[in-house]
Parts: sequence; structure tokens; C-alpha cells
Amino acid sequence: RQQRAVAWRWFHRMSSSSMMAFRGVARTWSPARQLLAVQVRGKHALPSWATVDPDAMCSSSPGIGRNLCGGEWSDAAKTMDVIDPMNGEVMIKVPDTDFSEIGPYVERMKNCPRSGLHNPLKNPERYNVLGEVCAKAAQEMRKPEVQYFYARLIQRLTPKSWVQANAEPTITRKFLENYSCDQVRYLAKSFGVSGDHTGQNSTGIRMPFGGCGVVTPFNFPLEIPALQTLSGVFMGNQITTKVDEKVQLCVEQFLRMMHHVGLPKTDVDLIYSRGPVMNQILVDGNARMTLFTGSQHVAEKLCSDLKGKVKLEDAGFDWKVLGPDPMDVEYVAWQSDQDAYAFSGQKCSAQSMLFVHENWNKEGIVEKLAEAASKRSLKDLTIGPVMTWSTKRFMAHVEACLKIPGAKLAFGGKPLTGHTIPEVYGAVEPTAVRIPIESLKDPECFKVAISELFGPFQVIVDWKEGQLPLVLQILNSMENHLTAGVVSNDIRFLQHVLGNTISGTTYAGIRARTAGAPQQHWFGPSGDPRAGGIHTPEAIKLCWSSHREIVYDFGPVAADWKGTQS
Repeated sequence: RQQRAVAWRWFHRMSSSSMMAFRGVARTWSPARQLLAVQVRGKHALPSWATVDPDAMCSSSPGIGRNLCGGEWSDAAKTMDVIDPMNGEVMIKVPDTDFSEIGPYVERMKNCPRSGLHNPLKNPERYNVLGEVCAKAAQEMRKPEVQYFYARLIQRLTPKSWVQANAEPTITRKFLENYSCDQVRYLAKSFGVSGDHTGQNSTGIRMPFGGCGVVTPFNFPLEIPALQTLSGVFMGNQITTKVDEKVQLCVEQFLRMMHHVGLPKTDVDLIYSRGPVMNQILVDGNARMTLFTGSQHVAEKLCSDLKGKVKLEDAGFDWKVLGPDPMDVEYVAWQSDQDAYAFSGQKCSAQSMLFVHENWNKEGIVEKLAEAASKRSLKDLTIGPVMTWSTKRFMAHVEACLKIPGAKLAFGGKPLTGHTIPEVYGAVEPTAVRIPIESLKDPECFKVAISELFGPFQVIVDWKEGQLPLVLQILNSMENHLTAGVVSNDIRFLQHVLGNTISGTTYAGIRARTAGAPQQHWFGPSGDPRAGGIHTPEAIKLCWSSHREIVYDFGPVAADWKGTQS
């Protein structure tokens, strides 16, 4: 009792960002002390629909994931272990679905009608049902215990600061609010054009594809798979979803919540599997459209295997240009630190290359950026495990960049110390390598410099007055064009840069960023006919429906009509 009283007093003094460190200690405690840890969770009871406790998952009591197919939750013959990124202990066991077990998924996808589960002319009642489901789900997510549940689960699965983890359920809830009530129906809004004679007119409507897939990565365990899966369902498609198995537990819990508020259980199938198994489902099930978010290599493979029936929000090597008019230097340094190093740089929109005009160097922008980056810490997870790059691989890339003529280490470049992060993941200080713009004229140097490192790393490029044409040439030579920032309030400079670049989501002005897209604007790449998007009605209609024109011609036929052959 005395221990419990002390723990409660400590808990109430503890900031939310420091709770991660507390949880790391609690996982090594005895069962009695683990019970105390659960009690210290405080006021946030588990939601009634939840099947895991984010605070209690550990090697002795792992969370359990399950597959969903045809409205039924099930297991696979084998399981795979998911380790805690902070200490390497097994904390979750999920199905390891094999090729021999995919038959039901294939049949469900293959047999979904080409006209979808609903469309403007078939089962339109479902638009109302889905709008009501979104309203109830948004209401559910407004409960403090639900918000806490998702944020803590995200933080366990892919460690990030409390602010970063808490943002995902907030954006997801706002998305649900945006598409509540009649808003799902409005996505299928038609238009009409008058015909050439009485009784004739044409109507354009949005039609679903049928059986479709969603494949998303680890970095946003809730927001990306939840929003894309629901977007596909809104337009009438039946969706099979696979997320990186390390974090898929989050979207499983989201689907359980959606079922709790009325989403039909057969609208979405969910599978835990290795990548090749999901690839086989999409091929054998003849997926009519697949939304893929992830690496360029996998994106190109899917495009080939699925004969182009894909929408991509693939890899992003994202740039920011600081223009010739420095101002609000402290703010710009803070924003650049956020863009490059929040969530340890593991965002497809993270700032990968920063072009610094000579006038900004006079203001000490790089030094201020280094100072901001140095404040990041494992204690509050403003820096954390790198989930797809080991420390050894990370450091090898830094060394490769430093071999470029004129390159030098701006800051960072050292492994983190005093932690228990397993070797399979990376643990490195926020790092930047500074490269002269002239060195990027060499194709081999350019190739090294623009290699995307999905972690806390960026390249800083210095440029001077008169070199803007070279800057633009470099920007347009990059393979991916997802996000960008043009930091300037010089209207003519902005016009010139914006008019000669193509990044899909570009922020412009002195407060320009590259990351942190809210739910109200389009987020997606540009310059590629396969480019997909997220959040907005335009993104949803582009990705998840196709145009259909119906020409009505009722007559009457004129009494004196005579036909002639042609």
C-alpha cells in the first residue's frame, strides 16, 4: 500500500512525455508491480472494445493480434513475434499467415462485384450508414480514454514523442468528423449536362472498383491505414488491408472500434502476413486497385505485378529551399528541426535536403538548427529507434556522404549511448552533412546525396545569388516529388520556384514546412500519373473511384422522323 501511494504521488507529478521512461522500467517488474503499473495508468480505463492494454504488453503477457476475413476474427497456423523497439523483448504475437492460408482472402477479393458494395445507383442507403458510423466513431474517439489508448499504443509500437503520438488519433478523429452524416454521400456527387434534344441528358457519377487493397508502412500505424481503408469503403469498395506487421495491432484495434459503432464487419478484411503473401493475395484476387504507401522498390514491383492498377504515395526525398530574404530566424530553425528530426526523421515528408541561401548563413541558421537538434533526447522520445535502418547502416551512409568533395559533418554523426534499443534498429544522434552545391553536378555524388535515409539525417546544401537555376535543376532531377518547402516572403522568388517545381504538397512562405500535414489538405506526390493522395474529397475520389457517364435518352421520337443510314 505504501508503494502504491508513493507511485500515485509520482504519477501525478509526471509529465506525459516522461511516461515512456516509466513504462520501460515497469515492463521489467514482477507481476505484482506490473499490476501496480496498470493502476498507475490513472484515470484512463481501457475502452470496452479493446483487446490489448498498451501499458501491460510485455514478454510475460504479450498482446495478441488476429486476422479478420469475411467478418470473422481468426488465427493463423504460425505466429511471429514483435519486439519492443526500446528493449528488444517480445511484446506482441501476431499471425504469420502463410501462402497456403490465403484462399478465403483471395476468394473474397475476387468475388466482390465490379460495381462495388454500393454506388449511386445500388444500395445508396450505405452512404447514410457510413456517415452515421463516422459520426459515432468520432464521438467515441473524443473520449479521453480512447485518445489515450491510441496514443499509448502508437508510442509502444513505434516510439515517438507524446506530441507526435497524440497527433494521430486527433487527426483520425477530425477526419471522421469531416465525413460524418451526409459527407460520405457528397463524395459520390454527380453532375449533369443537357443533351441535343428533348429527353436526352448525360450524368457523370463516381463508381467504385470492387475488391481493392491497402498496404501501408510502420511510421503512422493509425492515421494512414485508417484513413485510406475508410476512404476506399466510402466509395463502395471492399478493402483488404495489410500494415507493417510490427505496428498492425493499432489498425486492428481501430477496426474493432469501428465494428463497435456499426461498421459492417464484412466491409474490410485485415491480414497479418509477410509482404510476399499479401502480394500474392493482390495478384490472385485480381485487386482492382491497390493503394500503396512505402518504399519506391516495392511500389515499382506492385505496379508491374498488378498491371498498373495502383495509386502510390511512395518514398519521399523532400527538399526545402531557404530564399534570399531571411527573417524570423529562430522560428525557421525550429521548424527545420521539426521537419528533419521529429519522430527521428521517419516520415515520408521529412526534410531530407535543406538549401541554405548565403544570406541565411549570415544569420547563423545552421548553428541554430544544430542547437535545436542537440536538445533531442531518448528521455522524451524526441529522438528514438530508427525502425528500418540499423546504426551500422546509418553510419555507413553518413561516411559515404562525407566522401563527396567538399562535404563536412555539420552536426551529429554519433550513435546514441546509454540505451537498450536492439541492434536490429538504429540509434543515432540527429545528423546533418553539409555539401557544396557544385559537388552535386557530379552524377555519382548526386546519387549518393539524394539516397533516402529513413531516419534522423539530412543534407545541407549552400547556395548563393545567381545559383537558383542550378538549385531548380537539382530539385527537378530528384526521383520523388512528395513534399517541399519554399521559405521566403519574396513573392517573385516564390512564384519562380513554385512555377518551376512539381512537388505534390508544397508549403510556401516564411513559415513553410515539409511535414505535419493536417487532415484538411491534400497530401500526396505529383508528377506521376500513379500518384495517390489522402485526406480530402479530391484525394478520395481520385484514388478510390472512377468516372462513369450515363447518357439518358428517353425521347420522344418525332412523329415525322425518318432515319437515313450513314
